This record gives sequence, C-alpha cells and structure tokens, in this order.
Amino acid sequence: MNQPAAPETCTRWGVYEVALHGPADGNPFTDVDLAAVFDDGEREMRVGGFYDGDGTYRIRFMPDTEGRWTFTTASNVPALDGATGEFTCTAPAPGTHGPVRAEGFHFAHSDGTRYVPVGTTAYAWTHQVERLRDQTRRTLAAGPFNKVRMCLLPKWYQYNHDEPERYPFPSSAKDGWDTTRFDPAFFQRFEQEVAALQDMAIEADVILLHPYDRWGFADLGAEADDRLIRYTVRRLAAYANVWWSMANEYDMMGAKTEDDWERLATVVTEEDPHGHLNSIHNCGPFYDYAKPWITHASIQRQDAYRTAEFTDEWRERWGKPVVIDECAYEGDIDQGWGNISGEELTRRCWEGAVRGGYVAHGETYLNDAEELWWSKGGALVGTSPARMAFLREVIAASPTGVLDPLPSNWDAPVGGAAGEYEITYLGFSRPRFRELKLPEGKRCAVDVIDTWNMTVERLTDSAEGTVRVPLPGRQHMAIRVLTEK
Repeated sequence: MNQPAAPETCTRWGVYEVALHGPADGNPFTDVDLAAVFDDGEREMRVGGFYDGDGTYRIRFMPDTEGRWTFTTASNVPALDGATGEFTCTAPAPGTHGPVRAEGFHFAHSDGTRYVPVGTTAYAWTHQVERLRDQTRRTLAAGPFNKVRMCLLPKWYQYNHDEPERYPFPSSAKDGWDTTRFDPAFFQRFEQEVAALQDMAIEADVILLHPYDRWGFADLGAEADDRLIRYTVRRLAAYANVWWSMANEYDMMGAKTEDDWERLATVVTEEDPHGHLNSIHNCGPFYDYAKPWITHASIQRQDAYRTAEFTDEWRERWGKPVVIDECAYEGDIDQGWGNISGEELTRRCWEGAVRGGYVAHGETYLNDAEELWWSKGGALVGTSPARMAFLREVIAASPTGVLDPLPSNWDAPVGGAAGEYEITYLGFSRPRFRELKLPEGKRCAVDVIDTWNMTVERLTDSAEGTVRVPLPGRQHMAIRVLTEK
C-alpha cells in the first residue's frame, strides 16, 4: 500500500481527488478494481476509481456537507488497497450552489437557488482544435447560456467531417479499436472543458452516446458500452455542473434496444454517487420519460411548426420538467431543422416558457469554413441569444422565479404565478389592443413587453377590474400583470 496524494481541504461541491501510484503493466483498465468509501460520520458514500495512465489511479469525489471527511480505498491490488486519509470540507466557493436537481416541474441547485436553464447546443466543440475551443469558451463567457449540450464522443455529420485529434480508445478504426483500454488524454481534454464550463457557471449536458459516427463507436457492443459509460461516469461525476444524457436521438441507434438503454442507465445510476440529472433525447418517438431514473424530459420537436405548444401537455403527462433541447435551430442551411429565423426561435422560447417549460437554442448559419456553432462551436452570429437573455430576466422577476401555465385564452397562452404575476403571450398575433380581466379584488400594474425589441413599457401602476391594453399591432408582444403587494 502506498500513501495517497490528496489535499487536506476541499470546498463544498468541489472536486476532491485522491491519486495513487499502482501497476502499469497488463491492462490496468480491466485488471484493476479500485474504489473508496467516503465517510462524514453520518453516512458513507462509495466512489469508483479509474486508471489515468502512467501508473496513476484516481478517485474523484464531490463532498456535499461541510466538516471532516475520511476515506478508505478498496482494491484487488495490494498497493492500492486500504489507503486512508481525511480532509475538511469548507464553505462553497463564491457563486457555487451545488448540482442542479429537478424540483417539481422546474430546477434548483442543491442549496435551493433557483436554476432557469437557458441552453444551447454545440455537439462537437470539445473535439475541435484549440483555436476553436478557445473561441467557444470566450463566446460562452460573454453570452447568456447556462447549459451546453455536448457529445462525449466525436461526431461525423453534415458540416462536421473533420477527424478529431484524439479518440477514446487506442488503435484506429482501420485496425480496430481496443475497447478494453482508453486513451486518458482524450478524457483529460474533455474534463478540462467541463471544468472550464463550471468556472463560468455553465452546466455541461454530457451526451454519452449518439448515432452520428463513422468509427464504430455507435455500435461497440454491450460489454464495451458498459466499460465506456462506467469509465466516463467515474471520471466526471465529481463535477457539480454535469448532467447526463444517455443519447442524442436514441431511436436512431438501431443496434440498441430499450433493454440496452435501461442497462446503461443502471450503470450511470450505480456509478454516480451524486445523483446528477439524467435524461435521454429522441428523434422521433419519445422514450418513456416516466421511468424512475429519468429526471426530466429532453425533447426534440415533434412537428415542423409546433413543438413548444405542447409543453404544458407534456408536463402533465410525465410530471417532470420539460426541456425542449431541440425545437429547430436559427440558421440558413438547407435542412428544415436548421433554417428558422431568430424571430421564430425566440417565439418558440416564449411559447414554451409561458407553458412552464424550457426551450433551448442552437445556431446553424453557414459559413465558408463550415464552422457552425451547433456542431463545432466558435462564434455566434444570430439574433436570438440576446432575446433569450431578456426572457430569462422576465422569468426571474416572477415571485416564484419560474413560470407555470395558467388558465389561458383560446388564442394566447398565459403563464406565471396565479394572481401575482401573469404573462399573456401573443406570439405571431398582432392585435392593436387587448382587453384583460385582472385578478378579482386586486390592484395591478400592467406592462407591455416587446419580446423582440426587449423593452418593457409600464401602461399603468394601478388598475382594477378589466383593462384595455393598447398594443402596436405587431408580432412578438406580451402583456404582464403584476399584483400590488
């Protein structure tokens, strides 16, 4: 047994890492079993370890309570077995609130801080050259997004036909991958980007598997899939900002059955002691989001025109938060899923929001370098991100910090907090006025919101009964009613 390298302190919800030196011969990825039990005096948590190359083994843990913790390792290798240590978990780092959890139809961090997802998609950004990755980080740091959907594995698809610099396994597609081993450098790069997102308070929605592949990664077989998912979860679960997505467009992966997905979800559940959010994304038919391991619905559009309009129905069907991760992308490529306008994407975001859900962003504007944000990251050129930031401010102003669907008119959905904060969204309608019946017996302020120009105009500070709200006769307007305290 050797003395582990481990720090004496760790912030709450930080990454605590134990490093040990062990055998590098044979196949350390499959021959060596390693875990540790962490104990705060009231409960024990078992955490699996992993081999990180060059004779180094690591165990990562995210302490969620302050105070003294101890750990003891267990391994089938004597040099790694029975190592002990202790550390003090201190207060969270400034701005740190812990992992995001599902809370009813919405989300909150572990400390109770409300989390309102404003997501985007950049599938393959971590597999690009440093120039593009750096540009993506800087774009995200300056933008409104607090969640990014991103693939663990390289992607081969339209506008993404570049070979990655590294692969998850040694050898090659031509010679055959050695799926019993991993390339630690591949995973080190990925987790560095996850850590960079965490520093920016951005959630990393990690897509574990996907069908867009020319290397054979989409059909490795059950044993190799299990090894890959187990190794990945052991490396990443200690990062507070991780979400799991079992797959992007699971139903396009014809080699896998529902039993396979259920088995893989069990691997994630068993290997993630911190219980991060987990879902699975569809292309056509929905997965059964009522499954107990699924924390929220991750949805792709169901119709060329309508998707966000079904948000409230889906909430009631599954009793969980609804995140429409793909409703189509703002852009100008030849595919219908990637050429809607910024105005239309913004409309869909508002439509989903007042119905109590969360509609995400993506951008597919064609350029000579074929560096589309949706795939490679880089720069954003569209008009919807700023409008999504504005929507987030409107949602946050609710006394509950979220919007829930309220009794609506046949032609305009209403959402908010009943009797306190109500938004009527007019979408592509363009009336010159609207008559609203205000909450009975209450005095209300009434605002006219231009969701495209991002303005709020106060019509009156004190109104009762029924009010006639003058409007500019253009699309993308909303009316907000706030009850006086």
